[in-house]
Amino acid sequence: MPLRWQEVAVPLVVVVSLIVLKYVPFTSGLPLARAAGVVAFGYAAFLALRLVQSEEAVSVDGWSELRPSMVEYFACYGAAALAVVLMSAIIVIGGSRHVEPTQMIATFIASLLLGGGAVAIGLGGLFTRVRWNNTQLEHRSAFGRETKLAWSDVRSVRPNWRGVTIATHDARRVTFSQFHSGAAQLAKHATNRARRNTEASAKAFATL
Repeated sequence: MPLRWQEVAVPLVVVVSLIVLKYVPFTSGLPLARAAGVVAFGYAAFLALRLVQSEEAVSVDGWSELRPSMVEYFACYGAAALAVVLMSAIIVIGGSRHVEPTQMIATFIASLLLGGGAVAIGLGGLFTRVRWNNTQLEHRSAFGRETKLAWSDVRSVRPNWRGVTIATHDARRVTFSQFHSGAAQLAKHATNRARRNTEASAKAFATL
């Protein structure tokens, strides 16, 4: 699956920002070089898993179904594990006089961000269900909310920061992660359906 430009730009911006902050007096005492190394290692792992991500959905009882990919499992559980490690370090060495308050604050913020990211990935990717057949698309969120879209109602398919959004003429929409196995197949299918619906509407309008 081809990479989106955001998947390349974001890690590069993070690494460059960490390197620049290394030379800022206020943050020069933080282990930013190690953080940049962790980001680089994580991005290398992300690329390896992204390139082997399956573009085909799983067929189950006449339905095509998206499944979480190794990228999402790695990001979710990796971020959660790193957040636990950082928080444990804060608890263990938090009372040491040799640790600067700036380092403790930065570590605490990093652990919160990683924990929040793990929860967001889990709710938005690992614990959702997206499937479709020839007539409709079904989406079930992590909280059990179901959304059903008829293919005949689909009008647009657009990528965004959350993934890919399929919308209907009456403003109903379903958003799924581009990191799901089978996401490319669903995006292509939805795009074809939206184009056909638009062409059919244009022809019907022309005959009036």
